[in-house]
Amino acid sequence: MRTRFLLCTLALGVPTALAAEAPLAAIDWLKRDPGMSAALPLPDPRPQGGRAVPHAERPRRDEPPVAASGGTPDVESAPLEAPSAESAGLLSSALTGLPRTLWSGSDAAQLAALIAQTEPAVPALSAQLLTLLLAEADAPAGNGSLLVARIDRLMEEGAVDAALALVEQAGGSSNPEIFARWLDLSLLAGNDDEACRTLARKPYLTMDIATRIYCDARIGNWEHAVTVYGSAGALGQIGARDAELLARFLDPELVDASEPLNPPARPTPLEFHLFEAVGEALPTQPLPRMFAAADLSGNSGWRAQILAAERLARRGTLSENRLLGIYTDREPAASGGVWDRVAAVQDLEAALNAGRGDLIGPALLAAWPQMRSAGLLVPFSELYAARLQGLDLDPRAAALAQRAALLSPDYEEAARRLPARSGLIRAVHAVAQGEMPDTVPLAPAAQAIVEAWRPDAEVPPELASLLRDGKLGEAILRAIALFQSGAEGNHADLTGALATLRRVGLEDTARRAAIQQILLSDEGAPL
Repeated sequence: MRTRFLLCTLALGVPTALAAEAPLAAIDWLKRDPGMSAALPLPDPRPQGGRAVPHAERPRRDEPPVAASGGTPDVESAPLEAPSAESAGLLSSALTGLPRTLWSGSDAAQLAALIAQTEPAVPALSAQLLTLLLAEADAPAGNGSLLVARIDRLMEEGAVDAALALVEQAGGSSNPEIFARWLDLSLLAGNDDEACRTLARKPYLTMDIATRIYCDARIGNWEHAVTVYGSAGALGQIGARDAELLARFLDPELVDASEPLNPPARPTPLEFHLFEAVGEALPTQPLPRMFAAADLSGNSGWRAQILAAERLARRGTLSENRLLGIYTDREPAASGGVWDRVAAVQDLEAALNAGRGDLIGPALLAAWPQMRSAGLLVPFSELYAARLQGLDLDPRAAALAQRAALLSPDYEEAARRLPARSGLIRAVHAVAQGEMPDTVPLAPAAQAIVEAWRPDAEVPPELASLLRDGKLGEAILRAIALFQSGAEGNHADLTGALATLRRVGLEDTARRAAIQQILLSDEGAPL
């Protein structure tokens, strides 16, 4: 292939302008340097402050000059309680309310599998899962890496910024497994310079030739990158797709002279980045959620930015305020689909800002179904619930404003203040205040949910056993999984999951999960 020939020729020393080409510009994002350890200073041998050392503190001079024998003395030792990378976390116990022993009673390999498999059914449980993943806690027993599992799940959720911060706190170059994730996250965040410079100093961190070639070029070692490319290509150490991508990355003149490449179904972050670098950016919608973060910059267009923001907001990894900022960035250029949703939110925002009571109700009635169909009622409610209270709205709009208030963090205050106009809302009001509702006709799932607030509601035996054994984190994860089972039709599991969350002190999470499950199911909203 022409591109391989050109790169191999360059590797053999034919004069080239490649070395003068600047590497792909990166977007400055996380400016914090990774934590660096410094040697402790040696103690000053002089007396502090010039104070003479009292005679009683001076070393004795009547000790025997030599040991009694030439044997090696027995020395007792104990491991120092140095912080482990496995214990890294962005949220302290003071912030989460969770003890540092969150994971320590469980087996690391079992926890890793559970973290990968647990699927939250509602936004409140997604938020709780993220809290667990980011919590600072002592490392568990076993040989598995809980840190790697936590990072991988954060990436799966699309929480690229948080995962990158966690990796940097743990030490991105601590081992090859962590480094691989550091580089992947840095590529997705558009700030891979530091990871590549670290690889240049510590080449043992990866055996992947494509990564080494890319990083050499990224930090300006173009001639070495081309040389390694030629050697690796001759030895068949690079796959065909990566070889072609790297050829075009190393020699931009090849881009215009070559046919577009067939995109892979599941690109690696490096492949994704290289496709973008050679002018063939891949759409992120069909790709895993972590790639959506790349579209938040807006470089791929406003529509792609909106869809990425919505995708992440559904999982709670993008704030509702950031979502609103993207929605209101400019005027919709078309109609239908996402543009109707953007227009509806902009109309509501404009009506509220203008204080137009005659427009707020109709705008809310138009925006609510748009956000419901997108699975975004919870972030929408968190944005607008407070602003919709106390307004003179028609009955239909007032009912939606009430639901928004119950889906917001101020659900308890809303339940005390607003009248309940139906049996379902009366039940939600009771749960919002931590009470078992009066007997009302409810669907089986809703009935199972409110049963968790009965005084005699029991924690399922298998979860109670975990709690007795000090396996709090594992019990919470299994409660989240149990709730999902209940949401899929095993209604008794809803009671057990919520009773467990309440037992371990996660009352707010339990209430919000219950309210969201009842109201979103009643709305027919995607969960």
